[in-house]
Amino acid sequence: MATPLAFTAHSTHSMAAVRAAFASEQYWKDRMEAVGGPNARIESLSIDGDTVRVEMVQTIPAEELPAQITAIKPNGLVIPRTEIWHGSGGTVEAYVDGAPATINGTLTVTDDGSGSTFVVDASIEVKIPLFGKKIEAAVQQHLTELLEREAVFTDEWLGSH
Repeated sequence: MATPLAFTAHSTHSMAAVRAAFASEQYWKDRMEAVGGPNARIESLSIDGDTVRVEMVQTIPAEELPAQITAIKPNGLVIPRTEIWHGSGGTVEAYVDGAPATINGTLTVTDDGSGSTFVVDASIEVKIPLFGKKIEAAVQQHLTELLEREAVFTDEWLGSH
């Protein structure tokens, strides 16, 4: 059974402003540089009307991971991730390169009266007997921290652009 990943962040900026950032190539480049981890990169980015598709690779260095994960992935985690946005909603898919771990879910951004709210509703599944749940919990913690850094980055980026 998969581990849920539920994340909510507030922005002082409107949904329209957040979505405009997501439709900016510069936003994604800046975000990868600021919070993507070592060797993070954008593999592809396509913007067509209100549809944005970004394929990125992010990393979590081994020194930031618990022993359960470094026993399997001693050089850290390389996480290819794809976000597809349509209007105020979208999907996220990610996996851990070289490991039976996947993340799948939905993304939404909505106006909330004093800005906007960003929500990730996803699940993490690690298909490793005995250790899968422990690894899922560690991945959940690190992804939550990454999503928090991305939300803060987005709010600050919008404030300066």
